[in-house]
Amino acid sequence: MSSSGIIKLDPTVVWNNFYSLTRVPRPSGHEEKIRAFIVDFGRKLGLEPLVDDVGNIIIRKPASPGMEDCKGVILQAHLDMVPQKNSGTRHDFELDPIDAVVDGDWVRACGTTLGADNGLGVAAAMAVLESTALKHGPIEALFTSEEESGMTGAFGLKPGLLQGDILLNMDSEDEGELFIGCAGGLNGTMTFSYHETPLTSGFKGFLIRVAGLKGGHSGMDINLGRGNANKIMNRLLHDGHTRHGLLLASIDGGSLRNAIPRESTAMVALPPEKVGSFLDGLAILGGKIKNELSVAEPELVIEALPADSPLTVIETGVFKRLLNAVHACPNGVMRMSNEMSGLVETSSNLAIVKSGKGLITVQCLLRSSVDSARDDLASMIGSVAELAGAVPVFDQGYPGWKPDPDSAILKGMQEIYMAKFGKSPEIKAVHAGLECGIIGAAYPDLDMISFGPTIRHPHSPDEKVEIASVRKFWDFLVDTLALVPMR
Repeated sequence: MSSSGIIKLDPTVVWNNFYSLTRVPRPSGHEEKIRAFIVDFGRKLGLEPLVDDVGNIIIRKPASPGMEDCKGVILQAHLDMVPQKNSGTRHDFELDPIDAVVDGDWVRACGTTLGADNGLGVAAAMAVLESTALKHGPIEALFTSEEESGMTGAFGLKPGLLQGDILLNMDSEDEGELFIGCAGGLNGTMTFSYHETPLTSGFKGFLIRVAGLKGGHSGMDINLGRGNANKIMNRLLHDGHTRHGLLLASIDGGSLRNAIPRESTAMVALPPEKVGSFLDGLAILGGKIKNELSVAEPELVIEALPADSPLTVIETGVFKRLLNAVHACPNGVMRMSNEMSGLVETSSNLAIVKSGKGLITVQCLLRSSVDSARDDLASMIGSVAELAGAVPVFDQGYPGWKPDPDSAILKGMQEIYMAKFGKSPEIKAVHAGLECGIIGAAYPDLDMISFGPTIRHPHSPDEKVEIASVRKFWDFLVDTLALVPMR
């Protein structure tokens, strides 16, 4: 079926709007065209869009007759999409439309991301705005900007703009799941300054390598017990230094704050008489670590490769302080949620350890659905840094959304879903950032739920959306709007 065949899918009121969105380029950070499109859409309906300082759009629609006294509902979705394509695909995301097609039970794109994340949320909000038949109280459609490249719109949303009582975020990716919480985050960095010490001749150089780990998302996968390359490398270096006189020339572990580090390399130097004992000790300790992680990390590689001896090494005092700091720095799950079984509340990912140009940086990403717990974790890491003589900095924080199992809109939507589909929806929270957490910080009295149709492989050219799930998502939304309680 061609791209235009999407408009024949059920429900047509949603798919027609989604098709229109595929015609308008909207890569994150380049949203001028989609913003103009949505503003024009609202004006054609006789509604006056409001565009704020960061490019968010708010379109208000009055309640349907007889529902003027119902609580106001904010329908929230983000305008932008992730621009990814296969290597052989010719596509300019700032100019070209998305070529979306029906493929069996799914809709996908041809060699690019589809933009169902979050185009179907936008399309559903558009369908509500243009409908003359739906029953609903006062509606605000909030279309946020640059969610995919930093949640700029959510961060820039000023208090006092929104008037509604309930926020329905339509950016979840499994139909039948209602999300009621997410983690906030905070970047933590400790920095060591060092001088390079000339190395006397005779030392032997080795490249120590930790590789083969699974890595993964530092929020969603932090509870899986996977190995952290920086922690493993630190154990090897600590043992090598204290028992064999190992000296460190450079270190490079991890690459992204939000990824569990998979690899680390360190250039080291050893006294020639200690080489044999060091290699034997590394084999023994490496074997113990592999045994500890044998189930979670069966492909773990620990090796020391002969290399040219470095000309300089990091001064010993700083090296020792680095070893102590990384050893003591919290990593992994700090606390599980009391509100939701199986949910991580607070965690830290010791993501990057890197040296160069007289500085060693140790970078962490702290997450928690409870802001005070996140801040306490930051204080803990700050104390480690100060004890080790490093400079701690914490920045780029964003708030979490603490789960509220007693939420009124949650209880109402559970009842609606059961009545309509004969089963209870799954109630979940996610140990990662959502716009709800940021918006909720500016509007603390909002009752919020996140839900959506089933989307697979978002942010990749394999992205696809299940057609049947869109029908269920839309029907659920319609019934929820019709049964919103009175103020």
